[in-house]
Amino acid sequence: MSGNSAVVVGGGIGGLAAAIGLRLAGWDVTVVERADVLDDAGAGISLAANGMRALGALGVGEAVEAAARRQYTGGTRTPDGRRLAAMDGAALERELGAPIVGIPRAALHRILREALPATSLVIGSEVTEVTEVTEGDTTRPPRVRVGVGGTTLEADLLVAADGINSRLRRRLFPTHPGPVHSGSTVLRAITERPVDGLKADFEITWGHGAEFGHIAFPDGTAEWHAVLNAPAGVRYRDPLTEVRRRFGRWHEPIPSLLAATRPEAVLHHDVSELATPLPSYVSGRVALLGDAAHAMTPHLGQGACQALEDAVTLAAALAEARTVEDALARYDAARRPRSQTVARDARRAGRMGQQLAHPLAVGLRNAAIRLTPPGAMVRTVLRHADWTPPRIVPRAAWTQTDDAA
Repeated sequence: MSGNSAVVVGGGIGGLAAAIGLRLAGWDVTVVERADVLDDAGAGISLAANGMRALGALGVGEAVEAAARRQYTGGTRTPDGRRLAAMDGAALERELGAPIVGIPRAALHRILREALPATSLVIGSEVTEVTEVTEGDTTRPPRVRVGVGGTTLEADLLVAADGINSRLRRRLFPTHPGPVHSGSTVLRAITERPVDGLKADFEITWGHGAEFGHIAFPDGTAEWHAVLNAPAGVRYRDPLTEVRRRFGRWHEPIPSLLAATRPEAVLHHDVSELATPLPSYVSGRVALLGDAAHAMTPHLGQGACQALEDAVTLAAALAEARTVEDALARYDAARRPRSQTVARDARRAGRMGQQLAHPLAVGLRNAAIRLTPPGAMVRTVLRHADWTPPRIVPRAAWTQTDDAA
């Protein structure tokens, strides 16, 4: 090991991936998660080729593929079942050299956690203090002092992967407006049992200001999500009954998915985003990553993929650069333009897709999609998923002379 140490705040997908990458780069890593229990069940996720490539660079790609279902079939439909666009996942895999897969979040979290030593995870603790210290020696680079549940940790780097409501982001950028409501709310669940007749691997149906989609898993169960235009804070006494009221007459397999769901399994949260881009993803020896840096709407399915890209890029920069400061500058220059572009395009996709409500506008959108050549649709996907990860090749052990140069 190089002797360099990092504290990662947040035990979600981005934080765990960053910890794996930093360890590959030769760093000692501690992950701090304030939740007492890592409750990552109840939802699923699609990972595009860029996310899978990132996982491959972290050494966990094969394990994820083994626990996932490749998304070869499906597409986009209208509530009465008419096809707007077909999905050809096999063609996309040939183009990109990596599949699109669907996996329960719980399985992905488990794989990422198992790639780390159990001793590197500090669960049920909250970061209470973050300061940079020099300890009177100006020839040595500063370190980050982190207060965690009554204990003080010192590290060469702090990674803020503490989600959309990041406390560390608020501390570093106090004038930034923070997350805002996107205009949508989402209800989602994983079915209790396999769903008969579930043919499509991944499918989205667009109505008027509403979307219903599903991700099929290897065992025949599926995650479904229902996205609605709604003000922030709207909640339903019986969420599953409300989803059945809104979507129960839409085409199969939607009624069957809802019939295979337990009421208590339904999760409900508003969709928020960082609509105002951050001016930087770094501050001193702190790097922001994932939703803490660029929370986006889910309409391109790129949120987790961008966090995984962040993790690999950060680790590769730290493995290659001579100083932490140089590495963080490289990380910011590489990640901020791309991730903020993807976030902007996700917002636009939502406005032209799920959030579109006026009947005339919906009709025009549907007609335009039907008239779009399949090749153009593929290129739209490739634009976001075509990403090659940098290699994480650790340098020889850093010395204080190197770091102070």
